[in-house]
Amino acid sequence: MDTSFQQIMVDPTLAEMGKNLNEAMRILEDGHREGEEEKEKQRHSRKDIPGPLQGSGQDVAHILQLVQNLMHGNEDEDLQSHRMQNVGEQGHMALLGHSLAAYISVLDKERLRKLTTRILSDTTLWLCRLFRYENGSAYYHEDDREGLLKVCRLVIHSRYDDYSTEGFNMLYYKQPVIYQSSACRSGLGQHLCNQLGLPLSSLCTVPCNTMFGSQHQMDVALLDRLIKDDVDSGKLPLLLIANAGTPAAGHTDKLGRLKELCAQYSMWLHVEGVNLATLALAYVKSSVMAATKCDSMTLTLGPWLGLPAVPAVTLYRHEDPSLSLAAGLNSSQPVEKLRALPLWLSLQYLGHDGIVERIRHASQLSQRLLDHLTKQTSITTADLLGSEVSLLEGLNLVEDDFNSPVVVFRFAQTGANSAQSGGPLETFHSSDREILDALNRWLGEQLALLVPASGVDIVDLEDEGSCVRFSPLMTAAVLGTKDEDVDSLVERLQEKIPVLISTLQLREEFREEVHRIAALTYIEDLSWPGLGIVRYEMSSEEPDESKRQAELEKINSVMLKKLKELDCDLTFSTGPEFGPEKNCVYIGMATEDLDVAEVVEMIAAIGREIEENSRLLENMTEVVCKGIQEAELQLQKATEEKLMEEGVLRQLPVVGSVLNWFSPVQSSVKGRTFNLAAGSVDSTEPTYSMKAQYTGETPPPTPTSARTKHRIPGQKLFRRSLASSDGVSDTSSVGQVEELEKEELREPAPEGREADVQKEPEPKPEQRGETPGEGEGGEPKGKREPEVEGRETEHPDSLR
Repeated sequence: MDTSFQQIMVDPTLAEMGKNLNEAMRILEDGHREGEEEKEKQRHSRKDIPGPLQGSGQDVAHILQLVQNLMHGNEDEDLQSHRMQNVGEQGHMALLGHSLAAYISVLDKERLRKLTTRILSDTTLWLCRLFRYENGSAYYHEDDREGLLKVCRLVIHSRYDDYSTEGFNMLYYKQPVIYQSSACRSGLGQHLCNQLGLPLSSLCTVPCNTMFGSQHQMDVALLDRLIKDDVDSGKLPLLLIANAGTPAAGHTDKLGRLKELCAQYSMWLHVEGVNLATLALAYVKSSVMAATKCDSMTLTLGPWLGLPAVPAVTLYRHEDPSLSLAAGLNSSQPVEKLRALPLWLSLQYLGHDGIVERIRHASQLSQRLLDHLTKQTSITTADLLGSEVSLLEGLNLVEDDFNSPVVVFRFAQTGANSAQSGGPLETFHSSDREILDALNRWLGEQLALLVPASGVDIVDLEDEGSCVRFSPLMTAAVLGTKDEDVDSLVERLQEKIPVLISTLQLREEFREEVHRIAALTYIEDLSWPGLGIVRYEMSSEEPDESKRQAELEKINSVMLKKLKELDCDLTFSTGPEFGPEKNCVYIGMATEDLDVAEVVEMIAAIGREIEENSRLLENMTEVVCKGIQEAELQLQKATEEKLMEEGVLRQLPVVGSVLNWFSPVQSSVKGRTFNLAAGSVDSTEPTYSMKAQYTGETPPPTPTSARTKHRIPGQKLFRRSLASSDGVSDTSSVGQVEELEKEELREPAPEGREADVQKEPEPKPEQRGETPGEGEGGEPKGKREPEVEGRETEHPDSLR
């Protein structure tokens, strides 16, 4: 852009403005810091003046740095650079238009009038030719609802002759009615009524098809009946809002039939939607081409073309300029006409080929995703002409080569998945759709996180439920979506489908396993996208409810912390921040090799351990006090026994020493030890025994299950073998577990005890007259206990 300013003779002020804009964008994009903050403050400045306004002002670099900090202070650096680099040159032109508008507004009135008229007429002509809307006028607005609001005012002025003088009194005698589809934007009709001062009874929402056609298209027959009823009741049908691409699913209403109906009742037809962008392509679907015959349409060029801060445009046809001026569609103020300047610059920069290429690229991305999704048996979609069917069937019903730029898909369990999974599945009825909605919300969140350049989001449809939406026309130009991003999206989708199927299969098994354990409570929450929710219940009865809840919260929080430390693929969490259930453990998505029984056993074992430890700590003070009192009594008793045994003379300091020297006495007083775990005072005699170092109770080991104990080295927790149950190969996990059991029996004795244990060489089975698979007495060969010298029946475990 700098070279273009140098090669072309332009106004020096404009050249300087472009240069300053480039420098400002460079600072905001690259985070370049120029200049230093002024350290000296004015001595006599007023104290009530805010800091940034004090003194002689700030330099440009410092102000831009402040703006950058406000924009990206709390964002990740990678995300920051990603967002800024997609502005592009065409975005710089749009931003330059705002700067030029401020500069042009200071021109003299005559030059300003000529310039704004030229910019407005050029932009309107270009847009009408690009989007096949002949003989139209344009209104440029920041809020995409404002154009429709001005159109409603225009229709009211047209249908009520004395409205400009009589006002709302004219509406009292014949109430106007605005019709909209139930698939329209949420809150659009209420916004119109509030701004126009109309009651909500003036808004009529027309349901979509329920029997024939797409369930996202307006029911034309029902609309006809509603209009007739309003006419018979003395109301005035005013305006109809139709969709060329519904906000949720991208479906187009039957615009041709709706136009005929509006002409019959002298109604105004307004069309909006993302599919209007395809009017700029060489080939346009007939259903969308009908929008060119409507009375007005709203275009949102900013997201379609990736242009920041450009206004939306409402194209309309009307023959009376005075009514357009009264409705606010035209303005006599030249400054308001400068709203079109950013578009005027950007459209020239892109050119016809650039505009069409961006829209075609978005349509091709949608088609590419559809081609990939046809191979996914677990994905369904709401097709253009009927209710939810498989994606492959939906594609066969599309009437044209180009589909809607909006792709909406949803995970759904089918019979084919049941056969492929090789196991029985729980039956899901219509009441269980909430489970699938939760799984699809999780799927959409994961895809958006893993492939952010795809721009996918989650949408809730009335009939289908929660779905994943891919609308490249609204996101591709801004995010820079490419074909590789679509391929990556499909790859991530293929990775998540087995997890969704496994989780769906194992939810019922998890419920049953939890119900088998008395200490656990299963929490029913269909909106949780995971294996399930469980709560550990205390075995002791606490009369104080508040104390019981506090203890329950403590146990479950500590249990959650320990579960998170386990080496496994499962995720454990506290659930949603504002969830209905508290003091619970939420278990995430599961894989097909998950051992649900082991998971439940581990949760119960950890909960019991925490409860026992907590109970031990609570009773520690009482146990210690009782132990001290018992120790004092025993020490006092031992002192009395020593006095009776040794006599009084031996207790005297000098005499006792002499007597002990001539006649030593073997004291029978024994030491005492305080066992905290048992809460008792025991003798120290076992401690000094030669055959056993400690005979008291050992603390409970870390809770494990039988499956966890014989885990294959390197294998994570809660994994079960997927080998066939018909036989076990030498390399299967079951065989490896048996080898581990044998090695435990062959484990050498502890160091220092090798002399006490001598193993005799085991004779071959043929020498003993036995079969190879049996030991002495018909016992299995692997279960024979080794012989120990000097001991007849002692097991090797006792030697440890």
